[in-house]
Amino acid sequence: MPPLTAFAKTVMASTRFSAYIFSMDSDQTGTGRKHLSWPAGRLAGFFLLFAGLLLAISGKALSQEDESAPQAGLALVLTIDGAIGPAGADYIVTGIEEAKTRGAKAVIIQMDTPGGLDTSMRDIIRAILASPVPVLTYVSPSGARAASAGTYILYASHIAAMAPGTNLGAATPVSIGGGGLPLPGGGQPDKEPGKDPQDTPKEEDGAAAGDPMKAKMVNDAVAYIRSLAEMRGRNGEWAEKAVREAASLSADAAFSKNVIDIKARSLTDLLDQAHGRTVRLGEREAVLDTQNLTPEPLDPDWRHEFLATITSPNVALILMMIGIYGIIFEFMNPGAIYPGTIGAICLFLALYAFAALPINIVGIGLILLGIALIGAEAVSPSFGALGIGGTIAVVLGATILFDTDAPGFTVSWHVLAGIAVTTLGFTYLAAHLAVTSFRRKVVTGAEEMIGASATVTDWDGDSGHVHTHGERWRARGPATLKAGDPVTIEALDGLTLEVAPAPSENGSGQTR
Repeated sequence: MPPLTAFAKTVMASTRFSAYIFSMDSDQTGTGRKHLSWPAGRLAGFFLLFAGLLLAISGKALSQEDESAPQAGLALVLTIDGAIGPAGADYIVTGIEEAKTRGAKAVIIQMDTPGGLDTSMRDIIRAILASPVPVLTYVSPSGARAASAGTYILYASHIAAMAPGTNLGAATPVSIGGGGLPLPGGGQPDKEPGKDPQDTPKEEDGAAAGDPMKAKMVNDAVAYIRSLAEMRGRNGEWAEKAVREAASLSADAAFSKNVIDIKARSLTDLLDQAHGRTVRLGEREAVLDTQNLTPEPLDPDWRHEFLATITSPNVALILMMIGIYGIIFEFMNPGAIYPGTIGAICLFLALYAFAALPINIVGIGLILLGIALIGAEAVSPSFGALGIGGTIAVVLGATILFDTDAPGFTVSWHVLAGIAVTTLGFTYLAAHLAVTSFRRKVVTGAEEMIGASATVTDWDGDSGHVHTHGERWRARGPATLKAGDPVTIEALDGLTLEVAPAPSENGSGQTR
């Protein structure tokens, strides 16, 4: 039986039998036969329904295994559309593994990217270099680009291809809060007598320019892309220029300068032109057999989509703020449950995202300082000074929270403005609640009794008993009082109340 058919039949059978079990009752039929009691029947029904769902899930897993069985004549197509981050890297790495499992003849990475995170780029390149399946990276459609990190990935691929009207380059690394890092003189260091211009400049060259750290970053990037160019037999001179001078090339120029291998108009054209070429797969050479392959797109699954969403710096920052405010609200209103629950979930999601993103510890510190100042404003109102300072600290911390200027991984000013407004509103609310609580009349202890109303229950001479707040108290007062008279409590002497006749409707004391 096909797995999907088994899946459907298992769910239907489990549901029907569970419904039957739920309906069983010991007194329902009146035949004297023993039936499951209602609680036992419900428990059995839940168990069977749960077992049916497990079987259904197993059937679904079997169907997925069938789909992932080796298939002849397959070229798996992966897509990079946008900035390269942890989710994109995981998607590409997983896709290459699936291509190996399914016996695909080739993997095509269809790319249009402005760049991305260095760690994510290197994860993708490591997967390409270790892949037993040839990887063809194709910059398309027309108008697409392989900038920055995309250039490195293109150089690492077994086959590099571009569609007409596309471009690549601008591979200069970026730093903390920094922008590009070209060396002085337009990017090229001054030549020294007897020095090979292809040699990597020494650290002191960058130090002389005043920033050795930038020189180290550029030199490391140059060495990396040159090693990829040498491995694939591509133009290493231009690769270095792309890093040092942020140079870019069109598809035609890249093809003529041996930066790419193929200029193709479509996926089919790419596969036809790649057929018969020799590439190195690990320690061996292989001849590509890509003619008549069927390109099959592999879209990101829900897990990759979810990871891509929460690892967006804007979303991660919003999740963190929701988490912090939710937990604060829970402490302000113990037992509310929902704010604390939602806040904890959001905070853990934010922490997961932060683990995958480059984080500036100073930014985290400023945000925590801001939250502490806002909390201090709520406890001891300072007419807004602590609250405003806390808001400024939170916004500044959010601004420098992410330790990169890579495209697609900076915080939007719209999000920062929203956080500033929300934090100010929260500060005002906390301060308002604190001031209101300070001004509120004390409603406990002896102060609660003064001015309260009471009713005389019995009276003899100048003393007796009164009833107030659901309690019976000994009291002293005028001898004219009698049972049932309303009185007002004026003082508390130990455990005895001092009372006086309650004012009548015309404002005078009661004199009966």
